[in-house]
Amino acid sequence: MPRPWRAAAAATIVVVTATSCTTTSTTDRPANPGSTMHTSTQDAVDSANSALLRAAESGDTEAAAEALGSGADLETRDDRGRTALLLAATHDHVDLARLLVAQGASPDALDDRHDTPWLVTGVTGSVAMLEALLPAKPDLTIRNRYGGVSVIPASERGHVDYVRRVVRTGINVNHVNDLGWTALLEAVLLGDGGPRHQVIVRVLLEAGADPAIADREGVTALEHARSKGQSEVATILEAAG
Repeated sequence: MPRPWRAAAAATIVVVTATSCTTTSTTDRPANPGSTMHTSTQDAVDSANSALLRAAESGDTEAAAEALGSGADLETRDDRGRTALLLAATHDHVDLARLLVAQGASPDALDDRHDTPWLVTGVTGSVAMLEALLPAKPDLTIRNRYGGVSVIPASERGHVDYVRRVVRTGINVNHVNDLGWTALLEAVLLGDGGPRHQVIVRVLLEAGADPAIADREGVTALEHARSKGQSEVATILEAAG
């Protein structure tokens, strides 16, 4: 017959062992397996997004395609609000831009400076990038931070080939920006009156630019050309009436 103290000891061992097993099992089991899986998936997407933005800035088309294949968001943005397509347009990575456009990237995505992929082409003067973005049907009326459309900075900067091409897109060549200037006015006011700006003035006039539109002080492009000593430009404007 078992002695009472031995029976009690045995019972204690059973209880302690059972409790220990239960405690170990509970500790080892994740509190929320679904949460861990979600975190892992999000980390992978974040990594792919970063890879896409790096590839867009450097012009690595293959890396961009790989990032998209890994789940990168086509419209992911960097800390300045720039999408991959905007980065590609800024650095004139045309092949990469074509890839992004083919995937459905927006040419109208605004960053924190109020630039879009399309608006940037007016600054860079890249006709190749303009052509790469046209299939995405960019909004030609979106304004930059100065209230202008892409033909205005292009005219100021002397981007002859760009101006020749962009006036055939249906863009409003008589758009007035927040400074009160049209593309024609900017070509004279901020241009140097040299051969490039002479051609741009002709192109704008042929595309329907109105030389009678004056700035906020009531001064026309012709009057500005005369006051700045841009005799060749003045002659072109005089001929336009």
